Amino acid sequence: MGNRFLPVCRKDMEDRGWEQVDFVYVIGDAYVDHPSFGHAIISRLLESKGYRVGIISQPDWRDPESIAIYGEPRLAFLVSAGNMDSMVNHYSVSKKRRKTDAYTPGGVMGKRPDHACTVYGNLIRQTYKKTPVILGGIEASLRRLAHYDYWSDQLKRSVLLDSGADMISYGMGERSIIEIADALDAGIPVEELTYIDGTAVKVKSLESVYDAEILPSFEDLKKDKREYAKSFYTQYLNTDPFTGKRLVEPYSDHLYVVQNPPAKPLTETEMDDVYGLPYMRTYHPSYEEAGGVPAISEIRFSLTSSRGCFGGCSFCALTFHQGRIVQVRSHDSLLREAKEITKEKDFKGYIHDVGGPTANFRHPSCKKQTSHGVCRNRHCLFPTPCRNLDADHSDYVKLLKKLREIPGVKKVFIRSGIRFDYLLADKKKDFLRELCEYHVSGQLKVAPEHVAAPVLVLMGKPEHRVYEEFTRQFDRMNQRIGKKQYLVPYLMSSHPGSGMKEAVELAEYCRDLGYMPEQVQDFYPTPSTLSTCMYYTGLDPRNRKPVYVPKNPHEKAMQRALIQYRNPKLYDLVYEALQKAGRMDLVGYGPKCLIRPRADKKGQNQNRPGTDKKGHDQNRRSTDRRTKKKTIRNIHRKK
Repeated sequence: MGNRFLPVCRKDMEDRGWEQVDFVYVIGDAYVDHPSFGHAIISRLLESKGYRVGIISQPDWRDPESIAIYGEPRLAFLVSAGNMDSMVNHYSVSKKRRKTDAYTPGGVMGKRPDHACTVYGNLIRQTYKKTPVILGGIEASLRRLAHYDYWSDQLKRSVLLDSGADMISYGMGERSIIEIADALDAGIPVEELTYIDGTAVKVKSLESVYDAEILPSFEDLKKDKREYAKSFYTQYLNTDPFTGKRLVEPYSDHLYVVQNPPAKPLTETEMDDVYGLPYMRTYHPSYEEAGGVPAISEIRFSLTSSRGCFGGCSFCALTFHQGRIVQVRSHDSLLREAKEITKEKDFKGYIHDVGGPTANFRHPSCKKQTSHGVCRNRHCLFPTPCRNLDADHSDYVKLLKKLREIPGVKKVFIRSGIRFDYLLADKKKDFLRELCEYHVSGQLKVAPEHVAAPVLVLMGKPEHRVYEEFTRQFDRMNQRIGKKQYLVPYLMSSHPGSGMKEAVELAEYCRDLGYMPEQVQDFYPTPSTLSTCMYYTGLDPRNRKPVYVPKNPHEKAMQRALIQYRNPKLYDLVYEALQKAGRMDLVGYGPKCLIRPRADKKGQNQNRPGTDKKGHDQNRRSTDRRTKKKTIRNIHRKK
């Protein structure tokens, strides 16, 4: 019969001759059967084990009938908000509603609810009181224990409790979902599944919970932010599958949320099997009339070569979700997928990306990780690379060369992001040449994020001198191979630790670089990151020392404006920021100044720096006057 999409309605189920599905998968995204979408991986994996799965995409959360189209599943409902946290999907950092949703047909906004896991879980419970409900995906994963919710500005309970669900399969759930499915299929009640790695469960007593570390109670967390900082850091230290402990968060004397240790990483063969499942590699054809699903354009001609990240950036949730151990696919698996991509009718010869969370991580950072796990209290790259770091790009270089040689492939880009300090730690420098010669299209985006030392320390990023060394080596390599290519730095404003002094330092860097970014990323406190914990508590959870946190919207606007100081519309904000920072030396006509003085004390032309009362450019007028005087002197000399 060949490949086909999984059922999306009762008729599809009946056409397959099924009277009932084993699992109903409720998702907040459109149904896209591509391995870049978590729901595709989990549903295809269950199918490969012989389970029947029906998809319900973006149900009407106001209508209980919308999740009853298949009737009651034999084993459980699976629920995911989608590839993004629904609140991040819906709102910008300024809490303004976004206009489009890339994971919805036609990019239409409003097809999923806020806090989708909670809403979907309660929707199911209205009709199916006893049917097991299993949460998964990044929203549930990052909200599995008590967490700060930026949009309501309060500490929230585990999503497990508010959703009415029975379990959470957190992280990359391939191992845990099959163990859950097999246990339910064997007739084990869901309330007895308290032991599976990679899950969080709720229990009424701790009699069956062993070898656990008790976290502060939810009531204590609400009373004392210091307690929350302490609790979160304990969670952060227990994200490794080899060393992570079982954690218990009490909510009352008769209610506890138990986080079991993370699931073990997949082997290379297991990764190959997961990505070799019979995906249709596109969105469901029912979306064609609406214009398709925009998100597919970013990943359709890209390859996921790895998962996991040992970079350890404080503002990134990857440590909490995927873990620090890098898992990879084999060359053969990636080459097979690449050849399939070349057969697609819209393929123009360009593979858009080969990477993962960090493109140039292709193996564990040191040999001990695959058997003993990562270090609890040490980072691989921060503040400096560990002496045991195995920085080696040779496998990645071989892979890229093989991909370039595939007939029909014109160019292979790398867009996942390069960890430049790891690149510098590789003494061979083969990858830098490979990168510059074949995998950059004029510009390479990198993420130094900031330049001020106090901010970089809190971000978990290397010192600024490391980035400067990378820029020197990048420029030198491009000169050697005869190419003109440029770095485009990603910069972040208003991160914890960034006061006006640090923001001005970043603006001065942009000035010296001759670079003004069109867009600036304002720090976004998403659930379960070290930086979000700093934002909420005002403390660095690693040592519980006070941290300055810019929260006032006007101050955040000033910090953002400083990075874009050349924009005339932002003149007033930049001027005010420099006043507050005590840096009026940067207002003037010198080469180091960021902006010109105000036109006069009455404030005319304040929004147009460097203009006079009539709106004429002062710099141009003064240049014209100098040119005129010089011309007159030359005329007199000739006479």
